[in-house]
Amino acid sequence: MNGLRAVALLFAWAWSCVAVAENESAEALLQQMQQSYRQLNFELTLVEYSQGQLESKRLTRGHLDGEALTHLTYLNGRPREFVQRDGETSFFDVSHHGYTLKGSSLPGLFYRLQRIPLEPLLTQYDAVFAGRSRVLGRVAQVVRLVPRAEHCYGYVLWLDQESGLLVKLDTLDPELGVVEQSMGVALRISEEPSALIHELKAARLPPVMPAVEQSPNAQHGLPWQTGWVPEGFELRSQDKHKLPVTEQPVDYLMLSNGLVDVSVYVAQAGTGGEAQQQLVRQGATHLVSLINPARVEITVVGAIPADTARRIAESITPGMTP
Repeated sequence: MNGLRAVALLFAWAWSCVAVAENESAEALLQQMQQSYRQLNFELTLVEYSQGQLESKRLTRGHLDGEALTHLTYLNGRPREFVQRDGETSFFDVSHHGYTLKGSSLPGLFYRLQRIPLEPLLTQYDAVFAGRSRVLGRVAQVVRLVPRAEHCYGYVLWLDQESGLLVKLDTLDPELGVVEQSMGVALRISEEPSALIHELKAARLPPVMPAVEQSPNAQHGLPWQTGWVPEGFELRSQDKHKLPVTEQPVDYLMLSNGLVDVSVYVAQAGTGGEAQQQLVRQGATHLVSLINPARVEITVVGAIPADTARRIAESITPGMTP
C-alpha cells in the first residue's frame, strides 16, 4: 500500500508539473501566433458561422519593401472589402463610397487577436493550453482564453502547429455555448507575396477621413457618464464626431478591456413616441438602442452579451465625466 501511495503521489506531482508547463506554453503559442501573422505571406479562406448563417471571407497578407499589406474580402453577397496599408484601413462597400480611416483595424476579433499586445490581454483572460486537434487536415494546438470577469465572452483558438497561424476561433457565451465561429477552409503560405499584394502596394486608395471632429469643449469631457461597466472595462476615449457615411453628429464614448471595444453613441432623440428599446444581434456582436424618458437615444455596440450591452445603455446618465 505504501508503494501504491508513493506511485500515486508521484503521478499527481508529475501531472501538476505538466499542467503548469502547458499553461506557460499557452502564452508562448499566442506569441508565436502574432509573430507568424507579422512575418508570413499567406492567404487564408475562412467560413464564419453565426445564427445559422455562413459567411465566407478571404484574408490575404504579405510583405513588400518592408511594408505589411492586408486585404480582407467577403466572397458572397454584396461586394465588401478592406485594405490595410501604411497604418491606414480603407473600407469599400457597394452601398456607399469607399473611405479610409487612420489607425483603424480590420473588423472582428479574429484579426484583432493577432495584433493586440499580449500583456493587457492576459490581465483580463487566463490562457490555457487545451490539447491538440485538426483543422484544414493539419495539426492544430488549442488555446482557451477564459475571462476573469463576468459579463464577457470566452474564446477558443486553434493555432496551426507548423506555421503558428490562427486557423479557427470560437466565441463562447458565459454558458460555454458557441455564439460565433470562424474556421479556415484553405490555407496557402508562400515565400513571396502574392500578385494581389503587389497590386495593393500600387493601388490608389480613398483619402483619409477625419475620424474625429472635436468640439471646443471636448477636452472638458462630455455631459454623460456610465453608471455601470463590466469588470475589467474602462472608459478609453470620448469625443463628439460625425458618423462615417451618414454624417450624423453624436457624442461618443469608447469602453474597452484591451481586447473588446464597446462603442456608446448618445444623441438627442426626436419628439413624439414612447421610450423604447431595440436589440440587434450579428454573431457575437450586439447592438442595443434605447430612448430613455429624457428623450435621449443611447446605442451600445460591441462583441459582448446582450444583457451586458443593455446594462451599459441603461446606466448612461447626465453628468460631467471626470
